[in-house]
Amino acid sequence: MQKKELIKYFKSLGLTVHTTTKARGHQGFFMKNRIDISKNTPEERVIPTLLHEFAHYIHSKLEPDMAKTGGNISILFKSNDKKILQELIKVTNFVDQNSLCIRLFEHKDRVKNKIIEQEKIIKKFYPNFQRSKKFKEFDKYIKKSNARYLLKYDRVKLICGSFFRKTTKLYTIDNIEQDFTDMPQAFIAYIRLKSYQKKRSRISTRINKYKKYYEQPAELFARLVEGLYLDKEWVEAIAPNTVKIFYKLLAEGYYMELSKII
Repeated sequence: MQKKELIKYFKSLGLTVHTTTKARGHQGFFMKNRIDISKNTPEERVIPTLLHEFAHYIHSKLEPDMAKTGGNISILFKSNDKKILQELIKVTNFVDQNSLCIRLFEHKDRVKNKIIEQEKIIKKFYPNFQRSKKFKEFDKYIKKSNARYLLKYDRVKLICGSFFRKTTKLYTIDNIEQDFTDMPQAFIAYIRLKSYQKKRSRISTRINKYKKYYEQPAELFARLVEGLYLDKEWVEAIAPNTVKIFYKLLAEGYYMELSKII
């Protein structure tokens, strides 16, 4: 089916289809019998996105609460075979490379190397330093320095002086040497090490958030449908067990109106 045919078919099922919205910041969006396709979606991505959102519609008929729960593999495929999840993740990685979080993992590796660099600087002066243990010498020094605020924030503005004569001072991670000229090099490195550790933690949180989203059964199922349109032979090759079950259930009418377009 072409785009117009798909939209006409969806509307015949009682679905409302919009193709000129922002789709809540996504290429497409499904909710309560409504499919939105962003006006910014590239033309070659419109049909795959329509199919993706229609898969959500079919899924919602199988699991009415799937929007809240994220869906269930055993209901979608009438099976608890662990291979299904593994294969669906492969399909998702093929359909949407963002699911691999490549840039985030690369960024995390760069930050990891920065942490190691700062640790080496510290160990020049304190050979027994360990990240997992308290740095007593630093703790004793930092209590009397405004640099202690940089342990929590990479950039901080302090307001000093009296009620009538207030002054502000901006401190940043990048300017520690200029702002605290008497601070030992090892302590500067330790503050930066702590900053990089926080950054690494934030990146890990983002990776876990994306992984949780992409590995929801609802999203895995939608990307399977999308993948069969994009490259049927390849998806059949990387997910043979799942596709076999899918085709069987499709032929039996389990996926209802989906059989009309696949």
